Amino acid sequence: MAHGPLVRPEELGTQQPVDVLLRPLRRFLRFEAAGGILLLVMSGLALLWANSAWGDFYHYLWHETKLTIKLSKWEIAWSVGHWINDLLMAVFFLVVGLEIKRELVVGELASPRRAAVPIIAAIGGMAIPAGLFALFTLGKPELRGWGVPMATDIAFALGALAVMGRRVPFGLRVFLASLAIIDDLGALLVIAIFYTDELRMDYLAGAAGVVVILAAHNLIGVRRAHVYFVWGAVLWFLVYKSGVHSTIAGVLLAATIPARTRVDGREFVSGVRGMLEAFVRSGEQGANIVTNPKQQGAVKAIETYCDGVQTPLQKIEYALLPWSAFLIVPLFALANAGVVIGGGHGAEESSDPAHAGDLMGMLLSPMGFGIMVGLVVGKPIGIVGATFLAVRLGIGTLPRGVNWRHLVGAGFLGGIGFTMSLFIAALAYPDAEHLNAAKAAVLCGSAIAGIVGAAILMTGAPVPDDDGEH
Repeated sequence: MAHGPLVRPEELGTQQPVDVLLRPLRRFLRFEAAGGILLLVMSGLALLWANSAWGDFYHYLWHETKLTIKLSKWEIAWSVGHWINDLLMAVFFLVVGLEIKRELVVGELASPRRAAVPIIAAIGGMAIPAGLFALFTLGKPELRGWGVPMATDIAFALGALAVMGRRVPFGLRVFLASLAIIDDLGALLVIAIFYTDELRMDYLAGAAGVVVILAAHNLIGVRRAHVYFVWGAVLWFLVYKSGVHSTIAGVLLAATIPARTRVDGREFVSGVRGMLEAFVRSGEQGANIVTNPKQQGAVKAIETYCDGVQTPLQKIEYALLPWSAFLIVPLFALANAGVVIGGGHGAEESSDPAHAGDLMGMLLSPMGFGIMVGLVVGKPIGIVGATFLAVRLGIGTLPRGVNWRHLVGAGFLGGIGFTMSLFIAALAYPDAEHLNAAKAAVLCGSAIAGIVGAAILMTGAPVPDDDGEH
């Protein structure tokens, strides 16, 4: 997400000891690729842990340790991993939903012509991988996982672009971000429609009623975040009980968050300027602002203007994004990326090599190979082919500064499925044997796609200065 000039708390006034201590951490967290780097580290840690002498503890901690919540006659007793996948990931999906809504309202997807090419590219990038996977698993139970190779991990893909710096034009970042957001929307629809086994219409009706209430709050101008979160908790419970995957509640909640400002730009500038003048005029009463009621009043009024010129959507997104990128998604990776290889915990005896804990057996099984081909071959073919078709038909044009080499590299980066692919794999394959093989294929396919995409972009010519960010 692009930001304008920011003044950070540690840059105000006298430097405090805590500012010096936290400076390296703050610099890392401000790095655009930081979320992807942390995700990679946690994935590697999960793989090492699951295949170490403590592999049994890895399985026990995430998949057998139960946490119970009881509300009156309702009780939810889930494993730690289940709580991460169904509750914490609902917050991740809330952030995804907010990003989608922002782009649809004021971003790259707000203009039909600008949105046309990434939308068509995303559709191609979802359809071709799913089709290739179906070719390898047709007539087999593993076909249920056709949604696994459809996804693009936005954190990894954009993180890879950020590391390349001037090797890629700003337009490519915008294109890939828009494509990944549309891809996320497609994945959400796939989860809601195709990975829901049994519906409870009474709870589904209750969830619909809560969405109506939330929409009404939006229409009448309720802007307090806690109101939406309270109703969002009720929505999450009802969606969970309905049989639809509970994380969809995060997307439904995001759709109801207000995206309008209370104060327009002109009123903001006029009001803040007047309060600043009042602040200056009131300075004679004392040097300490704390003891000057008029200056305190001016500061409070400026806070009100600042609150009014921001939308609840952007405030909630800014507040949740660090928690999602640096806690929830890495924790999801730690709990889900622990693929058991070569006879570790869970590598039960089986005549099927895909079920025996053997890495090559898992990757070369029809399901594993189909996932890898979908990510490594299907994604770039789908993205580049659909974009080429859209441009040739005059539906849209390539972003400024982007050539076909850039697009091919971005197509391979789109094959980094990871977070969403692992999530869909867990829904598609409830048994440990198939899930382990699917995870191995996702990790391997994502790694290959990422390396190829980075190599294509890194070996290209640097972008001229006038093709930078605008």
